[in-house]
Formats: sequence, C-alpha cells, structure tokens
Amino acid sequence: MITKIFQYEIFNDNMESLLRSINNFEKVHIISGNPEVLSNGLQNNILFDNFTSKNAIIIPDGISTVICSKIVGQPVSEKIAGIELMDSLVKKCESENQGIYLLGATKETVDMCNINLRTKYRKLNILGSHDGYFEIDNCEEILQEIEKVSPKILFVAMGCPRQELFIAKYMDRLPCSVFMGVGGSFDIIAGNLKRAPKWMISIGLEWLYRVAKEPFRIKRLSSIPKFILMVIKDKYKRK
Repeated sequence: MITKIFQYEIFNDNMESLLRSINNFEKVHIISGNPEVLSNGLQNNILFDNFTSKNAIIIPDGISTVICSKIVGQPVSEKIAGIELMDSLVKKCESENQGIYLLGATKETVDMCNINLRTKYRKLNILGSHDGYFEIDNCEEILQEIEKVSPKILFVAMGCPRQELFIAKYMDRLPCSVFMGVGGSFDIIAGNLKRAPKWMISIGLEWLYRVAKEPFRIKRLSSIPKFILMVIKDKYKRK
C-alpha cells in the first residue's frame, strides 16, 4: 500500500511488509521520507526523478510525514524510523550471509560503527567502509572498491541531500541491491550520540531530543512547517 503526498509514493505498511517489498527489487533506493529530504527532492530534478522512480521506496520516517499522511486522508499505518530499518536490514544480512558496506561520517565514527556492528552481529559480513569526506564527482577509487567487494547493501551516512545525490548518481553503476541514506545513524551506532528515550519516540518527539543534543539542527527544523503548509495548500488546491 502507498500514501500519495505530492507525486511521492510513501510506503504504507509495517516493517515486516517493508522487508518483503525490498526483496522484490533488483535495485532499490530506500529514502527516509522526512520533510527535509522530501523538500530537497521538490527542489532538485535529479533527486525528484530518483525519488519518484520505480526503483525507490520512501519510508514515513518522522512524525511530520505521519501528520502529512493524515492531512491528505491517507494515514500511514506506522512511522518507520530509518535507524530501525537499518538495524532490521543488518540483522537480515547477517542471517542470510549477505555483505554490507558503510560509507560516510568521519573515519573515527565509521570505524567505531564497524566495530560495534561486528560486536552486536558476530556473523555480519562488513565488506568495507570509508568516511564521507570526499568529492562526490571525484571518488573513483571508492567506487572501484565498492564494485570490487560487491555488497548487498550500501549504507550512506553523509547527510541530506549529499547522501541522496550520491546514491542517485551512482546506483546504476554500483552492484549493490539496496542503497540507503542513513543520516546520523552511524553516530548513534558508534556511540557518539544516543537516541531519544522510548517515550519521546513513541509520542513523536524524537526531533526535539535531537535538537536539544545538537542545537545546530534547529535551522533545519524550518523545513517541517513549510512542508506541512505546502501539503495543506496542495490539498485544498485540488478540491
């Protein structure tokens, strides 16, 4: 099932169904459908074409997207957090002996992320990792390394819209089946940051916790009311 917000098709089912859906793709870009990411897609033709392609799954990652789904009268069945989906995919790769590659964050962070994932999932096959400090248009060595090890999943943690642009640019070339931009997830897995308490997550206040811990994020919050207002305007324009 899907929920339509603008031309975006937002996945509308539970995590178990999502994991099954991902298996049906030869190649798929999993997009964290929060207002910042979706707004960037509306402003960039490369991203928009990728986000609306047949090889994309947009997950309702964030309370704002849940609110927007209700505004358009197609409420999603549940919020799916990117970091929780990443964990489910990693667990699946371990059980199926499939490899992953970690790309992004600082070298120290991605190295610690690598260590912590191996500690938690002892049979996990991490085929390689690289920090995110490189030019997207000048990264041939990194691309060749990913091609050589041929992971099932490429997790990219370079922030929005850089990680989405990297995936859109190179997913046709790279041999991975699943591409996913995971934002600050490497920092959480590495132990640099903590997720919000479960009670805050359950009532949709994880964003407030993250802003309290990382005040620089407050500038990015403006995308939330702007996007919700755009959805409201679009709804009444169509009436």
